[in-house]
Amino acid sequence: MDFSENELHGAIREGVRAVCKDFPDEYWSDRDERHEFPWDFYKAMAEAGWVGICVPEEYGGGGQGVAEATILMEEIARSGAAMNGCSALHLSVFGMNPVVKFGTDEMKAEYLPRISDGSLHVAFGVTEPDAGTDTTSITTRARLEGDHYIVRGRKVWTTKAPYCDKVLLLVRTTPLEECRKRTDGMTLLLADLQRPEVTITPIPKIGRNAVVSCEVVYDDLPVAVTDRVGEEGLGFKYLLDGLNPERLLVASEGLGCGRAALDKAVQYAKDRVVFGRQIGQNQGLAFPLAEAYTRLQAAELVLREAAWRYDNGLPCGEHANLAKWLCADAGFQAADQAMQTLGGMGYANEYHVGRYWREVRLMRIAPVSQEMVMNYVAEHVLGLARSY
Repeated sequence: MDFSENELHGAIREGVRAVCKDFPDEYWSDRDERHEFPWDFYKAMAEAGWVGICVPEEYGGGGQGVAEATILMEEIARSGAAMNGCSALHLSVFGMNPVVKFGTDEMKAEYLPRISDGSLHVAFGVTEPDAGTDTTSITTRARLEGDHYIVRGRKVWTTKAPYCDKVLLLVRTTPLEECRKRTDGMTLLLADLQRPEVTITPIPKIGRNAVVSCEVVYDDLPVAVTDRVGEEGLGFKYLLDGLNPERLLVASEGLGCGRAALDKAVQYAKDRVVFGRQIGQNQGLAFPLAEAYTRLQAAELVLREAAWRYDNGLPCGEHANLAKWLCADAGFQAADQAMQTLGGMGYANEYHVGRYWREVRLMRIAPVSQEMVMNYVAEHVLGLARSY
């Protein structure tokens, strides 16, 4: 194995930091409090070419892999942008991967250049209120009428829906009871979102409020057959090419949030003097911070292997799930210890660790819960009986 410094990855880190330095913690606190999308940050990232990092070069993108995208997201989160900054653009990075892999040449030519330059925002419509993580139980239906599908159903937690022109939408084209396997009969559509047949309602949240999450109702929305990704009925298979990168990007965001919190805590432990000594001299504070660093370093190694495997076409379901679990756990543990290190000041907005803590907590729930990752490992890695 080669652990030498990767010059490209170093250049990505430097380039992302150069953009993010113009958007300090105060910018993100303000956007979060106002529930205001960070448009100027998004535009700056798009102009620098980062939004299209994974789009093939022939369509104006950077032509890089998921490994490079994880570095992009880690650095955004670590800058203090945390999940608000990452969520502003990560759907454009991983969400269109099924289109890159399975879309028609015409679809790629129409949409990918606009993803690359940041002018096209795309949402991800999978989760439903009565299905949740049980994706095969979705009830949003699409029936074929001539050269269009007619979509009816409801999705939740659709990020950025009010600002997106298109949504990568998972629907059932064959009822579950008629399918040989539960994963059959689902189709992936790249549907229009800003239509009169679509009702978008923001969901009030406890954090990451600069980027809205929504309930979206589809009431007989027409979608052209030409906007179908791949073949009818194979949508779940195609979706996996978005879900594994999603787990990896979210893992990197958890890693970045944890490191942002740890950076703040270490600096505070150096600056804060109580009883005539820096509080960082006390092992009761120093050791937990050192442990947080250790956990983040170990989690990163699993993330890097998983991203490498995906980019090299190797099986990576186990590795992507483990990376998500470990990075979410390590990131939250680091943020929680940062709160403990700052004591009462951790609750003060001026230090921002409370915002990191609130946002990185989400990583232990979404896009797949820690418990569902353990279900996957127990069944598919250890070979234990299915528990659900």
